[in-house]
Amino acid sequence: MTRAARERRRDETEPDVSAELSASIDINAPAEQVFSVIADLKAMGKRSPQCKLMKVFGPVQEGTRSININRKGLLVWPTTAKVVRFEPGKALAFRINENRTVWTYELAESGGVTTVTETRRAPDGTSKVSSFLVDKFMGGTDDFDREMVEGMNQTLREIKAEVERG
Repeated sequence: MTRAARERRRDETEPDVSAELSASIDINAPAEQVFSVIADLKAMGKRSPQCKLMKVFGPVQEGTRSININRKGLLVWPTTAKVVRFEPGKALAFRINENRTVWTYELAESGGVTTVTETRRAPDGTSKVSSFLVDKFMGGTDDFDREMVEGMNQTLREIKAEVERG
């Protein structure tokens, strides 16, 4: 897709969508150990304030698919995802099909401490349906983005606690 086509597509979706949100945390453990916890996508429901369930089909690797249940207050909605990057000890990413966002966990180890950065990217904007729902039912883009970053920080704290407990 050409840059002009991406720009037109973005104009047809949501012009206000944040292209990238991220949060980071340092974990006192080697990257391989941290990655093994992150790659347990079935446990995401225990860690994330919004994603309550990830039903993963098969071993987690590039191409693995899942059905997810998300919740915000009384609002509950399903999504589907596909693992698009799987590099043990380095990175794991999955794409949410319904809104075209890509969630990535990148790991960088130094001296036995691993920095994990969780990022949500929407390089081509989100779908019209997603934009409508965020605007009408989730407080608008600014509030939703703020909640997403808070949720990322909570998820990362849960991962850190799980890894460091052993």
